[in-house]
Amino acid sequence: MWSADFSLTDGPWFSLRVDNAEKVKNILQMLFQILFILTLVNVAVTRLPCNANETATNEVRSDQWQGFWLGQSIGNWTGLITEMDKIGGQGQYGQFYTRDDWGKPDQPNIWSERPSDVSSHIDFVLRGPDEIWGADDDTDVEYMYLWTMYQQQTAKLTPTQIREAWVRHIYDELQPTPYGKDEFGYQNFLWVSNQSAHTLMLKGYLPPETAHPDNNPNGDMIDAQLTTEIFGLLAPGVPKVALEIAYLPVRTAGYGDAVLISEFYIVMHSLAALEPRGDLAPERLQNLAHAARQYLPDNSVPASMFDFVKRQHAAGFTWEETRDALYQRYQVEQQDGYDVTSRDLHCNGCFASGINFAAILVSLFYGQGDLKETLKIAVLAGWDSDNPAATWGGLLGYILGREMIENQFDQQLSGRFNIHRTRRGFPNEGIDSFSNMARMAIEVSERVNVEYRVQKPD
Repeated sequence: MWSADFSLTDGPWFSLRVDNAEKVKNILQMLFQILFILTLVNVAVTRLPCNANETATNEVRSDQWQGFWLGQSIGNWTGLITEMDKIGGQGQYGQFYTRDDWGKPDQPNIWSERPSDVSSHIDFVLRGPDEIWGADDDTDVEYMYLWTMYQQQTAKLTPTQIREAWVRHIYDELQPTPYGKDEFGYQNFLWVSNQSAHTLMLKGYLPPETAHPDNNPNGDMIDAQLTTEIFGLLAPGVPKVALEIAYLPVRTAGYGDAVLISEFYIVMHSLAALEPRGDLAPERLQNLAHAARQYLPDNSVPASMFDFVKRQHAAGFTWEETRDALYQRYQVEQQDGYDVTSRDLHCNGCFASGINFAAILVSLFYGQGDLKETLKIAVLAGWDSDNPAATWGGLLGYILGREMIENQFDQQLSGRFNIHRTRRGFPNEGIDSFSNMARMAIEVSERVNVEYRVQKPD
């Protein structure tokens, strides 16, 4: 047996008196040994979860990137049903859809007298495990940029790299293509500003000259925002870096308001990349949108459109009422400096970046973070409806991840992608997988992290 008597003294620490110092010494040695062993165990245990967490994080990031591509594809193909069905004005094209039209027969768009070839009814377009998602202009250029960055091992594309990618992978509209001819020439799945930019590239022009109004009269159309949201996700949580790596891709086909709107989406995607997985609380999305709004000059048309939709939503108007008010305010009355109508463009500027930005905000505010509801409103709101559906499908899809998207639709969905539906020159006859596309995106994002010394997100 042993005993010890501890007592405090007037000194700064304490003194120790013991009846059996040798036994205490042995006990202390034993305690130090135990402490040493526990320290080693703690180090080992700490390291194991770290590695496991890294693996888990990569698995989560892969699922989220696959969710981005899956969400984009669902939104894109569902939106194609109603694309340009309703653009305002007189006649059937001015009789906008309402919520009651979901599930009902599709009506003809401005180019056709028949319903959409995608679906005879307005409903979600889904592809099962044995099917393949087809590329479209709302997904294919982003794929092309990602592929090029991955192959070139770069975090930022040069003007020459962009031009070479466009020339290599996009069909020449002046030469016969697999898709035949339309009223504008040989079909190559480019329109408006993208088409003008490609024509300029074939003549040797480089970005940003391919979007300058002296060369491209369509630079303020919707095109730039179709092709650049992905750059936000490649720089998660760092909008400044996202905007830097997206600078030239945005200005390949965008000018003026089109640039501001594209950058709004890029900022939102960058910030959304750090949102908790699966958390689509309305207030979170509102905060993301308000943060991106700070990047818009207060005196700009896009800022005015954002503020107007926000006021309408806060005042309790329905999304249909807000959409109708947007048409009246901007396309009829040309308020806040929006002068597209006065320019007498084809279909009253139905491809313009501005009116489509206003429409996409409707689906964001009124969708309330619900993927299905957001896509429904985007598809029914009018104008270039596959664009907002693809944009929010991708952003919300990234936050949710592929697994949660499939749970929401209560079925397994295709994870394969056919880039050769619209573009050319890719391996494996153009068939890729969302998992491989996620792998490329993660690697490019890591390169951005290294080259720009961005702190890796948790």
